[in-house]
Amino acid sequence: MEFNYSDEQKMFRDTVYRFARKELVPLSEESDLKGEFNFEIWRKMGEMGLLGISVPEKYGGQGADIITCCLAGEALGHAGVDGGHTLAWSAHIYLCAATINQHGTEEQKQKYLPKLATGEWIGCMGLTEPGCGSDAAALATTAVKKGDKYILNGSKTFITNAPLAQVFVIFATLDKTKKHKGITAFIVEKDYPGISTGNPMHKMGYRSSKTSEVFMENCEVPAENCLGGEGAGWPIALGGVEWDRCTVLAPGLGTTMFMLENCARYANERYAFGRPIGEFQSIQNRIADMRVYEEAAKLCIYRVAASKDKGINLNPLLASVNKMYVGDKGFEMCSAGVDLYGGYGYIHEYPVERALRDAKLMQLGGGTSDIMRMIVARFLMM
Repeated sequence: MEFNYSDEQKMFRDTVYRFARKELVPLSEESDLKGEFNFEIWRKMGEMGLLGISVPEKYGGQGADIITCCLAGEALGHAGVDGGHTLAWSAHIYLCAATINQHGTEEQKQKYLPKLATGEWIGCMGLTEPGCGSDAAALATTAVKKGDKYILNGSKTFITNAPLAQVFVIFATLDKTKKHKGITAFIVEKDYPGISTGNPMHKMGYRSSKTSEVFMENCEVPAENCLGGEGAGWPIALGGVEWDRCTVLAPGLGTTMFMLENCARYANERYAFGRPIGEFQSIQNRIADMRVYEEAAKLCIYRVAASKDKGINLNPLLASVNKMYVGDKGFEMCSAGVDLYGGYGYIHEYPVERALRDAKLMQLGGGTSDIMRMIVARFLMM
């Protein structure tokens, strides 16, 4: 299957790439090294319109389709923007803003989307819990309706943007006996009574993104902040996870492209035994494998994006194949890049070290590769 991008989409991708190279990349390396979120990068992304890329124009966004969103993420990674800031961007615009846009009432959209689109407010999604990661249907956070409010109790973990967020999309169950049919989504603001976040976690990769636990202790949420209606939370959660298995992977693809360019350049510049290491077949094999992965990953990601643009909101088989392949092979390619650089690949000053640390999350976040295999197998054995 071939995807023919419009001239406008190609121009947009090139514009984002040039913008990122000039404005964001010079700030990225230090942010990753220090493990600090850079608000200057966030401000620049907002001014570029990237923080509202999928938000409709009537709410202050760009109203871009899913393929265009993926092209933007690919361009950011390809330019060399660190994974922490692209992850924060993805969680903000796709897991939070896009979820509110797709399932919110008109009043909810008018209240939250304009501030999310500019980046004035940062958003996140709270689904994963300490006792249930990939088994999201087993979540233990509860919601009880009392008068004109819902009272939430429970905790979430590994929540990207939580320490910085003003808006949380939180999933809780109204009735545990109904299992996934009892799950309901809520829009929770950071100033509501009873919600708090833990200290930022120190992570292997994506170090500049801020990730923490979220705690709800008799958290009071106005009834009008129920998102999509009672009991509608599970399909909303699945839709959010599919964003994670499509658009959130695009920056990782871009990072692999960035790494491939650096590896090819290094192979021509680094000498061993009197000649460039790029003349050795083992090095050529690694570079060829990286390019093959790039082409296959593009087909995976943009095929899922195209299906979502056609209105197929839930496509778990394709999304799972996409997540498993891009995550597993992406990590393998980044590891090969470190091998190609040798000892220098283990040093922070060279880009492949950061790429490898970041790539590991693609096998874990949004559903582990083993869970993806389980989903694929279930479809095959129906």
